[in-house]
Amino acid sequence: MKWIRFTLDTHTEAVDILSYKLDEIGVEGIEIEDNMPLSEEDKKKMFVDILPDPVDNDGSAKVHFYMEPENCNPEKIMLQVQDIFQEIKEFCEIGKGTISLSETEDKDWMNNWKAFFKPFRAAENIVIKPTWEEYEKEHNKDILIEIDPGIAFGTGSHETTKLCIQALDKYVKEGDSILDVGCGSGILSIAALKLGAKHATAIDIDEVAVKVAAENMAVNKISPSQYTLYDGDLITNSYMKVRAGFNHDIVVANILADVIVPLTDIIRPHLKKGGLYITSGIIDTKEEEVRRALEKNGFEILAVEHMKEWCCFIAK
Repeated sequence: MKWIRFTLDTHTEAVDILSYKLDEIGVEGIEIEDNMPLSEEDKKKMFVDILPDPVDNDGSAKVHFYMEPENCNPEKIMLQVQDIFQEIKEFCEIGKGTISLSETEDKDWMNNWKAFFKPFRAAENIVIKPTWEEYEKEHNKDILIEIDPGIAFGTGSHETTKLCIQALDKYVKEGDSILDVGCGSGILSIAALKLGAKHATAIDIDEVAVKVAAENMAVNKISPSQYTLYDGDLITNSYMKVRAGFNHDIVVANILADVIVPLTDIIRPHLKKGGLYITSGIIDTKEEEVRRALEKNGFEILAVEHMKEWCCFIAK
């Protein structure tokens, strides 16, 4: 199916009022392109260690919306939009104030990526399988983890996740208690539990990720008695620090170096004496910064594993 794409060339000052006026003529949703700098809140929600280079903000913006050809009159809509521009230009900067049309295919952007997510071996005896793929075990001792990450971070295919899974494969013992900080899809908690851990407490600042993690626990037939899930910020929320529990055998955090550094300042009480702190999500340019944070907080670094430009610290 084809869609008509309407593109308004305008100014950031006009975006809010345009959204309101377009809603009045039956436009149900818009897409905005601009060069506005990211807020601190936006940056905290981004799962990247290196942000894109800032672009000069000249105030220009594009507003897109889509309509089905059989349910709209393009000429009428273009005239309505031009009327809106004329109406609002007395109150705000409208930039170019033009509208153009193009045609786009109806693609399932939310699910097309699934075609590229295939079963793979994340560690010697651990295989990650998307829920929609068939897979037959190659070896009886293989541990199979089924994942549907939804819109949460964590298919297991990223180097940082593989590094954490391989560390868990090496260090998890029967009956261990695990704290998974920044759990995403829950893949590390699931791996630890399937490796013999008794209980996993998993935390993420994104409540959607926590919901996805619960769904993946169920898919992998993990009993609810074996895990506890929370959404919240362990670093800044005192109540969450209590909920996270203390004296865990292993704390695993696959996040970002800029989060791992402050986390390292407060994580010690959550580890039992001699417990392991496994951290990844660290790009190699941040390796020394994380090393200094670990040493400052009295951690003994047992190993540093690398995969491509990423590294993982195992410390106690």
